[in-house]
Amino acid sequence: MRIRNLFAVVMMAGIYSLLSAGLFTIMDAVDVAFTEAAVGAGISTVLFLGALALVGHHERKPGHTPLLPLIVVLVTGGALVYGTMDMPPYGDPGNPVHHHVADHYLEESPHEIGIPNIVTAVLASYRGYDTMGETTVVFTAAVAVMLLLARRPRRPEEEEDEA
Repeated sequence: MRIRNLFAVVMMAGIYSLLSAGLFTIMDAVDVAFTEAAVGAGISTVLFLGALALVGHHERKPGHTPLLPLIVVLVTGGALVYGTMDMPPYGDPGNPVHHHVADHYLEESPHEIGIPNIVTAVLASYRGYDTMGETTVVFTAAVAVMLLLARRPRRPEEEEDEA
């Protein structure tokens, strides 16, 4: 929070994402590790570096008191906390989520698929098309951002026309 060099902030965020991907791999959640490595350490770092090329490497001190952003953050945080008040208790076996397909996934996926990690089995096999769709959406969004950030090199005659 105290670093003013934005390049260092981007590098630390990329390193954190890469270490998180390694931890997810150790915990046998290779699907989450792959997503974290691709999006967190890969695409996000490249996009942040592209943005730094456009805006500079050092944060400027704000010329005003950031009171409005603080109010927006507090109102949003309060709304999120209020929204969680109706949630059932975490880990309660009587929760609705535990009485539908979860029992089938937990009992049958090692025999049906042979993957030891239940989360990987659900995302890679039972919800394979959904995961492929999400990957396509993330890829399309990344390509769109890259196209928006790409700058066409100017020709010398265009520079003369503006002068």
